[in-house]
Amino acid sequence: MDSVGLDTERGDAGSGLVLDLSQLASASLATVGGKALNLGRLVAADFPVPPGFCLTTAGYRISAPAELDAIATRLDGAGLDGAGLAGAAVLSDGDRDDLARRAREAVAAAPVPPSVDAAVRDAYAAMGGGPVAVRSSATAEDLPFASFAGQQDSFMDVAGADAVVDAVRRCWASLWTDRAVAYRTTNGIRHHEVGLAVVIQHMVHARTAGVLFTANPVTGTRTETVIDAAPGPGQAVVSGAVNPDHFVVDTASGRLLQQPDGTAPSLTRAQLRELASLGDAAQRLVGAPQDVEWVIDAGGKAWLTQSRPITTLYPLPADDPLNGQAGTGAAADAASGADTRVYLCGTLLQGLTRPITPMGLSVLGLMRGSNKGPWKYVNPGLRMYVDLTPLLRNKSGRQSLVKVLPLADGRSAALLPALLDDPRFSVVRSPRNKRGGEGPITPATVRSKGTEGTQSLGLFLRLIPPMARALLWPERELRRARRYQDRLAARLVLPLPATAARRLQHTEDIMATTINGLIQATLPAPTVGYLMLAAARRLLRGIAKPRELEAVLRGLPHNVTTMMDLELWKLTVSLGRDPESRRVFMELKPGGLASRYKAGMLPAAAQSGLQEFLAKYGHRAVAEIDLGMPRWSEEPDHILGMISNYLRVDDPEQTPDRQFARAADHAEARIGDLVARAGSAGRLRGRLVSLCLRRTRQLAGLREFPKFCIILVLAEMHRQLREVGAELVRNGVIDAAGDAFFLDFDELRVGLRGADLKGIVTRRRRLYDVELRRRRVPRLLLSDGTDVEAAAKPLPAAGDHLTGTPASAGTATGKVRVIMDPVGARLEPGEILVAPSTDPGWTPLFMTAGALVMEMGGVISHGAVVAREYGIPAVVGVADATTRLRDGQSITVDGAAGTVVW
Repeated sequence: MDSVGLDTERGDAGSGLVLDLSQLASASLATVGGKALNLGRLVAADFPVPPGFCLTTAGYRISAPAELDAIATRLDGAGLDGAGLAGAAVLSDGDRDDLARRAREAVAAAPVPPSVDAAVRDAYAAMGGGPVAVRSSATAEDLPFASFAGQQDSFMDVAGADAVVDAVRRCWASLWTDRAVAYRTTNGIRHHEVGLAVVIQHMVHARTAGVLFTANPVTGTRTETVIDAAPGPGQAVVSGAVNPDHFVVDTASGRLLQQPDGTAPSLTRAQLRELASLGDAAQRLVGAPQDVEWVIDAGGKAWLTQSRPITTLYPLPADDPLNGQAGTGAAADAASGADTRVYLCGTLLQGLTRPITPMGLSVLGLMRGSNKGPWKYVNPGLRMYVDLTPLLRNKSGRQSLVKVLPLADGRSAALLPALLDDPRFSVVRSPRNKRGGEGPITPATVRSKGTEGTQSLGLFLRLIPPMARALLWPERELRRARRYQDRLAARLVLPLPATAARRLQHTEDIMATTINGLIQATLPAPTVGYLMLAAARRLLRGIAKPRELEAVLRGLPHNVTTMMDLELWKLTVSLGRDPESRRVFMELKPGGLASRYKAGMLPAAAQSGLQEFLAKYGHRAVAEIDLGMPRWSEEPDHILGMISNYLRVDDPEQTPDRQFARAADHAEARIGDLVARAGSAGRLRGRLVSLCLRRTRQLAGLREFPKFCIILVLAEMHRQLREVGAELVRNGVIDAAGDAFFLDFDELRVGLRGADLKGIVTRRRRLYDVELRRRRVPRLLLSDGTDVEAAAKPLPAAGDHLTGTPASAGTATGKVRVIMDPVGARLEPGEILVAPSTDPGWTPLFMTAGALVMEMGGVISHGAVVAREYGIPAVVGVADATTRLRDGQSITVDGAAGTVVW
């Protein structure tokens, strides 16, 4: 964005202070601001827009008092949540608001220069005077990622030249309202870079007015127009001063989908169709869904007074998040409702609510074969979604979904019946095979065809011998796994010295040559473990309830993630015995501890102990399946924070090692009980149950090992790409080494040949930052943009409890601790961990948690499985848990009933 604010050199009035609205279509955002620019486009396309003129940002620059420069400098030094940038002093919310107030007062008190005053008066007289609307049009406004709706002020029914000039001054001052300053800070927009133009238009005296959205802002559906209307001026609707009539219209047909109950509506069906058509035309003109303000005058003519992008919609599945293309081609077809498809968010199932870096998405795509297999993927919002449409349209696929989806995510499963009843996803009968039977369209049958089927069959056959070995000689298989990890680590080493091009090639080679072999080496043993659990469940049918077997999985040995957590606890115990280490960890925050560690300035025991731990586990990270995420060896803040948490455990019964041992003892006792009960039904059955459950205990803990090895590979790729990024920084191609993760392999190769990639990185970082701030991610998303859960009729919320999916039996009462990000989080022993979702990076928190409440997931989701293994109660798939529950609130979690009560 061009700098158009305080750091632009002041000039004289010159020409171009005032532009007619008809002249704005070719103007720049820096000159007229977002609102005026959009109006200019509408006027140029012959939309009904009230005539008027725009006082450009030059008027603001000329008029801005000198002290604004120092105020903006201080505000630009304060990042999100007061985090200082470039060494600037941090600002609290109160300090920020005080600076905003000083800026407003300075602008309001400054005289309007004669040249600006004369330009406004002359233009107002030329348009015939009379009542006008005076609207702010900021340069940081109506942007694709931030609309700034309602952040700056507008004034209606302003009459007389003196009043118009005064309204202009008040518009300038509103650039510095508390809300506008906070909004810019939150969206990462520098305060020095903003300027403000002012739009002055003839006032349309409205018989009816309101707003319309060319996509449903609640459900995200792109095929619906939502219109709110009320008699009189539109400001009453925008400000919320009245309860407007609410209409939903099918955009293509004009069919009324929803209207007010009871009293006569404020709009006729013809007017609704006209408004929907105008909105759709505006959307097509701009190329994105629009939030439009409109009025209908006494003669029945409809006018558009404002149009801005709707920035809260989740991106369409057909959008290209890396190349910034949306609403064209396939996306336009999807938005039209043609061949509607349904997608399930795979990253939510992996415990991730945050977006994935572009390089991370690219690598995940290459690992899964770039959509060459039976599953088709899309990446809207920098998240990975899988296309479920073929399963929904197939009888066998539907049966599979009904069985499996509740295990993965209870809330998605609750939405499944409505999708199964939706005629858009009705069963499509496939051609009959040669034997006269139907060939179901499922991943299994797709895999059985052609080269892919042969490869899959070959892989399956290669897994049979190691599965047999694991069943017969489990201890030997455990030793084999450890040897494989050592061989893998050795294979990842790149001989030095190495050029950046060699590092890049090594990174691609790692991914291409290790993944298939890794799966063959690590997957058979845990698969056998869970098959043995399934066999035991079958043998115990009629003897024990299925949920009784959950206890067998508590305190599982050989789980690399559990072993990591216990080793972290062991390190904490040793540091707790060292007075200097204990003092430092209790006094400093994780960021300060990390700075000291990197400088080699922690107490000796802490420095060496942490180095040893990170040498073994430093390849792990929060959101670790994203190759772009920093590893713990790179940013150890999270681990240091966990050590500080553990040091606060003073009850011997709450220590993680003691709790884990109790969980293991409980599992052994349950096995003894189940074997005895099976034996009473027959000696052979008892022996078989004993064998199955013992193998489960020996092998199921290896379930984390395949992912552990994959993360080892991703960590080495991450390290090499950072080195490539550092080389590109030295060559002036990108600004920071971490920018490499906002590019793909082909782009990095081009960068090594000298191409400037800063523009691509800037655009993608902007998108990534927007998605980082997104609080709601659709778990099920239709190709027309519909968030299936948001479109479903919500159940009434209970006043004193929440319900979800039972995930780990037991009850616990404690105080709530809502944690949105585990990095730097503090969880006191016994507190109830309430989180949106979890992945392995969260597990150190489980060691001191009294229970787990999670918004995402089902009984096989990561958080649920780990909670069972650690022996803590858990309820998952609890809608709005992180907003309905608050820190310090006392609740009781019943992991068997699936309830949270307060």
